[in-house]
Amino acid sequence: MAEEYSAQNNTNHSDDSDNDYIINSSAPELKGYLSKWTNYIHGWQPRFIVLKDGTLSYYKSELESDFGCRGAISLQKATIKSHEFDECRFDVSISNCVWYLRAETPEDKMHWIEVLQSYKTETNSDISLRRHGSSVSLQSTTLSTASGSSLKRANRSLREKLHEIETFKDILYGQIETLQRYFDACAEINGQKDGQPLEMVDGLRPIDFKGEAITFRATTSGVLTTLQHCLEVIAQRDDSWRRKLDREMEKRKKLEDLYRQVKQRLELVRNSSLPGPDLEEGPHSTLPEDEFFDAVESGLDKMEEDTQLRVRLKLQSQQSQLSSPDVHPEEDVVSVESEEFGTGGEALSHRLWQEIDRICVDQLSHARQGVGEGGNGWQLFADEGEMKMYRREEEVNGMVIDPLKACHVVQGVTAREMCHYFFSPEYRMDWETTLENMTILETISPDTLVFLQTHKRIWPASQRDALFWSHMRRVADGIEDPDTHDAWIVCNHSTEHETYPPANTGKCVRIYLTVILYCQTYVAEGARVNGKISRKDLSCKITYCSVVNPGGWAPATVLRAVYKKEYPKFLKRYTQYVVDQCKNKPIMF
Repeated sequence: MAEEYSAQNNTNHSDDSDNDYIINSSAPELKGYLSKWTNYIHGWQPRFIVLKDGTLSYYKSELESDFGCRGAISLQKATIKSHEFDECRFDVSISNCVWYLRAETPEDKMHWIEVLQSYKTETNSDISLRRHGSSVSLQSTTLSTASGSSLKRANRSLREKLHEIETFKDILYGQIETLQRYFDACAEINGQKDGQPLEMVDGLRPIDFKGEAITFRATTSGVLTTLQHCLEVIAQRDDSWRRKLDREMEKRKKLEDLYRQVKQRLELVRNSSLPGPDLEEGPHSTLPEDEFFDAVESGLDKMEEDTQLRVRLKLQSQQSQLSSPDVHPEEDVVSVESEEFGTGGEALSHRLWQEIDRICVDQLSHARQGVGEGGNGWQLFADEGEMKMYRREEEVNGMVIDPLKACHVVQGVTAREMCHYFFSPEYRMDWETTLENMTILETISPDTLVFLQTHKRIWPASQRDALFWSHMRRVADGIEDPDTHDAWIVCNHSTEHETYPPANTGKCVRIYLTVILYCQTYVAEGARVNGKISRKDLSCKITYCSVVNPGGWAPATVLRAVYKKEYPKFLKRYTQYVVDQCKNKPIMF
């Protein structure tokens, strides 16, 4: 996807002194296609993005750019952030509004970020210069940084001035002593003149200069003592205010830390309530494993409820038709199947037959093997009466692909009936709760089909699809149990098809699977002797084996917890479905 970039100089804006601020007229403009995250259903979608006059707008396509945008964000207060892991993604956010954007290449992403950041920086600098005509903010910053040392400088200046005053005091003392000696001499000379007092001009009277000098010296010492006391008080206040400042700085630091924590929690809550790409399935998902499991579990439970309701309504409709004398139920499709059905004879010439035959033989051998023999690693994880389920923990490239083996016994049905409903596409939507749609890509033969299945999206996991061949076969050899009346298998295995795109090219993640359903029919001994077999004389032993690669990353603990809960529910749901379907129908062998 090639972006079209254009840098333009806007000359239309006239200067207006009444405006609070003026946006730089040389701000660059940008436009082009980017992928934008829409929602958790549609995911990433191409959108035409335009930057103009400080506003980032988006349109569904370039053709719609003349009919109004679908959304816009002002860059003046927006935050542009490059993603930590995705080298092509960046986010533009303002308050609660976040745009998740992806470019075609990392170079395109960096170009977008540089232009958006430069535009935002230029705009903010202009706004700051024009809105703050004074230096209040600068002064406030200076005061906040200098407040801790201002009192120290004042204290140092006062001490210097005190030393100066002491120097002047010493000089003054010397001058007073000189004057005192002079006046003492004058007074002594005056006393020698017949005891007549010293005559003063302008009507002045003689005074006791010695007493005045002593008083002046005492006054000067008092002034210096008072100044010294003031200095000590200022120093004490300086220490007190410094301690208060330290306490306030500590409180502020704690409040800032608390604010950051609350902000992070708020962002986490907002992201949880508004799903975004960071909460999707993947190794860098920010969604905790317990929340991931809860979301998947809730989605599966809802799908199962919907499927059960649909099946009940369908069964009620069938029963009402059977009870009506004017309606004749359709014959089962097995009645028109050829004698070669289940032998693979009609698929021998197909390009996939060698693979189909080999996989079926191998999987049948695995199904016949016991569990717990020879330390093969099988672990029992579900034990409910006749049904027992085992698994082995295995991972490939960090993805869980635990092999599973289940054994069960169902009364009242045959092996062919059990395999028939598992294989036939017309019944699959009834018992497969996660299935969204199903397409038969190729009919190789009546007993061999190529399926494409799309499964419903269960947030936060990605949507899955599966492309596989399915083959139904009658087992005629290797039956060791003499009481087995007949045996059938259905084997499914992932493949590729020339008429369908390769895996993981669309919105779905491809599942890779190998599954076998091995069923054996047992007839009560009395019914075998007299030849009159009813459903109460039938039992079917089921062995179900599967290896499923989910195709994409998901937490291992979550997948294993889902498997442990859902596989037993699946097997019980399917076997009960077959029992209900066969209840009023002829027995199929």
